Amino acid sequence: MGFFPRLRFALALAAFACGALRADEWPAWRGQDGSGHAVDAHDLPVTWSETENVAWKTDLPGRGWSSPVIAGDRIWMTTAIERQATAEEREKRLAGVKNPGPLAVVQSVSLRAVCVDRRTGQLLHDVELFAIDAPQPIHSLNSYASPSPVFADGRLYCHFGDHGTACIDTASAKVVWANRELRLDHVNGPGSTPVLRGGLLVVHCDGSDTQFIAALDAATGRVAWKTPRSGTLRDDPDLKKAYGTPLLVGLDGQDLLISPAADWLYAYDPATGRELWKAEYGVLGFSVVPKPVAAHGLVFTSTSFNSPEILAWKLSAADSPPSIAWRQKRGAPSMPSLLVVGDELYAVSDRGIASCFDARTGEPRWTERVGGNFSSSPVFADGRIYVANREGDTFVLRPGRSYDLVATNRLEGQIMATPVPLGRSIYLRTDRAIYRIEKPR
Repeated sequence: MGFFPRLRFALALAAFACGALRADEWPAWRGQDGSGHAVDAHDLPVTWSETENVAWKTDLPGRGWSSPVIAGDRIWMTTAIERQATAEEREKRLAGVKNPGPLAVVQSVSLRAVCVDRRTGQLLHDVELFAIDAPQPIHSLNSYASPSPVFADGRLYCHFGDHGTACIDTASAKVVWANRELRLDHVNGPGSTPVLRGGLLVVHCDGSDTQFIAALDAATGRVAWKTPRSGTLRDDPDLKKAYGTPLLVGLDGQDLLISPAADWLYAYDPATGRELWKAEYGVLGFSVVPKPVAAHGLVFTSTSFNSPEILAWKLSAADSPPSIAWRQKRGAPSMPSLLVVGDELYAVSDRGIASCFDARTGEPRWTERVGGNFSSSPVFADGRIYVANREGDTFVLRPGRSYDLVATNRLEGQIMATPVPLGRSIYLRTDRAIYRIEKPR
């Protein structure tokens, strides 16, 4: 069986993992199968501003970078209400920290789930999930609510790294369970988004002090399995951490959880947590953020910091480590995830360099500066690529072997969350608000 049928199986696996998918759902970060493709989006706007093609705009409480998930007429996100620390508290909490400059310290934080009506933009629910005193410091580019929630079968799963994981009944907006057993030192705050598979919520826990992957029972919140990372890491604790999100694929009739961590790419049996294989990057790779993508018999990852490289992995068998088909330094991102459209792989670096490569060979097609700084990931919808920078610009590109910038659109505030295209609308979350971008009927 060729790899294309296997990838089709991977899409079916994603549908199974998230329950029965509907056209009016965007159940997880980067869409229904994690690829960044919006299957059902159509007639999307190409241009917008604060006054053009905005169906509604809703101010959001707190601060959070998590991307929205959509279930029918409800849009869910996480956010954090911070109580600021004094200068004296900050100095005391960061005493002895090797590089305290970019770190932010708060006295306490309320971690919450918020719900907005998709039709009107009305704020419907604001649910406190955890109240944390003296939480870990975070990087100034991060938030306490950066991991995106996951929706399935009337339940919303919200993960905040070391600060806890909780499940909400979306019909009643009541907390079903909460768990704070998975503890680790993030150094820069939480970043890993969980994935659902077969009644299990799988989370990465790669800190400076401990590194493992775990699954919580989606019904009860209890730890179902927990597997330590087995790869040898560098001595510096700062080089042991990662913030990645796993990818579910199917290969030779077996389910694989492809899991990027510091210096190593792993594969696990998602049902049991058994390690199937691990493979070294061959270069320094830490604080890994991008979610892998799969196409053309390859899995694409990035080594992230300090000198990122794109790696294309050739999977041979479910229980055998992959080989590296090609690697590319040009335009490699540290934070934004990669995107495959047709025969091309697209990357947008943190500093605003957009690149296109032949997905099979890694041969560069084009490289252009779009401008700004990027944390969110590109998505493909209605024949176009949408990607937003931290300065509030969303760039619309036409995919192909030559660079084709269709439009640049500016909103107020920063954009750290990934755009969500669904139906005729694009939902954009800034650091202040969420917008429904849509052409008037």
